[in-house]
Order: sequence, then structure tokens, then C-alpha cells
Amino acid sequence: MTVVEPTLTLERRLLRERPVLIACDEVGRGALAGPVAVGAVAIDAQASRRRVPQGLRDSKLVAEARRPAVAERAAAWVCSDAVGWASAAEIDEHGIMWALGTAAVRAIAGLRSAGVAVDDAIVLLDGNHDYIAPVAQVATEVLVQIKADRDCASAAAASVIAKVARDGQMVALHDEHPAYEWARNKGYASAAHRAAIRDHGLSPYHRASWAIADAPTLF
Repeated sequence: MTVVEPTLTLERRLLRERPVLIACDEVGRGALAGPVAVGAVAIDAQASRRRVPQGLRDSKLVAEARRPAVAERAAAWVCSDAVGWASAAEIDEHGIMWALGTAAVRAIAGLRSAGVAVDDAIVLLDGNHDYIAPVAQVATEVLVQIKADRDCASAAAASVIAKVARDGQMVALHDEHPAYEWARNKGYASAAHRAAIRDHGLSPYHRASWAIADAPTLF
């Protein structure tokens, strides 16, 4: 399989029109347990001229053992980064799309707190649906791009930073509820995870509103 290396082609074009670009990508959307997370990174024209960090890819294409080092290089490359969260309880109460938008808004607020000129930025969002605009309280220009995490270096950076952060949280939660093996499956629908749900029921970190019993085994 040919691995596509992300570039800065789109970012450089967008940065001719705006002084700041914020790239966002989500992780944990399809999990049965744990929060959803959205990574956000900010780059400017100067950052877009720097070399893309070694090994940077969409987090799904980076081996788990290598992700922390890649995330560290990505964080050093961008101007600023942040991760926003929405809990399993919030997903149950409001739905996954609201949770994604809220997590993204929280991540962007984190960039604002770090000094990023958010109001002057364009947001590059991986996917095919703008889940930010319905939740954001201020108008934000959002460009939705399918496979941005694969093709755009900024979105790949957001992806791997968020993935490492969420995986770390699920590993920490494993110690509270070891039966579900979250250190291995990170809250996704492994066979062992579903078996533990049948044997022990749901934890407070499970998305109780989801049809968990019917969820497909992902690995």
C-alpha cells in the first residue's frame, strides 16, 4: 500500500488569504467508552515554510509505539496546539455531533488562551461535515476537507496530537476499570471489551445511549 505523505499545499494557499490557519481533527468518535477529543493546531505563513516533521501522518497510519515521538515533533513544529474534550455523559445527553463541535470549540478556545489570533483564522476541518458552526457562538470560517488528515500536514499534526492525548487518558482510566482492557482497545469495540460489558455491565465512562450490544468488533 502506498502511504501518502501530507503536504502544505492547501495550507500555503489559504495562508495567502488569512494570517492564521487552524487545523482540527477528531479522535474517539466511534468508541464505546471514553471522551471524544478534537485536536487543534495553529500555523502561520512562517510555519508553513518549515519542513514537515519526520514521520508525520494521519494518526491511523502511525504505529502506536511511534505516535508519542511524532506528536512531540508536530507540537514543536506548529505555532500552538490544544486538545478539546467532550465526555461520554455529554455525548449521551446531546449526541455525538454536538459533542464533536463542542470539543472543537474548546480546543480552539485553548488556542485563543495561548495567544492565537483565532478571530483572524480560517479553520481547516477534516471530514465531510462542519460540526463546528452549529455549536460556535461566533462566526468562524470553516473549510471542510475530506481526507485532510491524510493530505494536509497541519490536519495530520492535529490528528496525532489528539490521538496521543486521548490514548493516554484511556490508559489512565484502565486502572479504574481494568476488566474492559482500555489500555489495549482505548475504548473501541474489541471482542474483549464487548465481553466485559456483557459480564460487568457499563461503567460511568461508557456511552450508554449507544447501541453498544450491537456495535461491530473493530479489532
